[in-house]
Amino acid sequence: MIRTFLFAAAALAASSGLALAQGGMSANPPTETTLCLDVGGQSLPVVCKVPGSRLDKREDICICRQGMRVDAPVCAPGQKAPTENLAFEKARKLAARDGSIIGDLYQGQPMCVEPRKP
Repeated sequence: MIRTFLFAAAALAASSGLALAQGGMSANPPTETTLCLDVGGQSLPVVCKVPGSRLDKREDICICRQGMRVDAPVCAPGQKAPTENLAFEKARKLAARDGSIIGDLYQGQPMCVEPRKP
């Protein structure tokens, strides 16, 4: 009985670790990042703890010292982030009300962020 329980617990732990490693900030290169937004939708500086390697582009944890923390997608190769202007900032502010702009569009393009340059 205990052996069955331990086996089930180990399988559950392994599957949850695999699910976490498939995407988001833990992927290399990451598919998501963090933005800090002001009340008007303007981007503010974000502080991220990152690995010391230039090859490893993951972000361990990101915090906002000011503004609201928002999850954002990283632009795919060949894709450009929308130009920062007043109309985009207003649209991003509305889209970020739920704490994420993942899956949100601006003029038919994703509201993505340029990848971090080590």
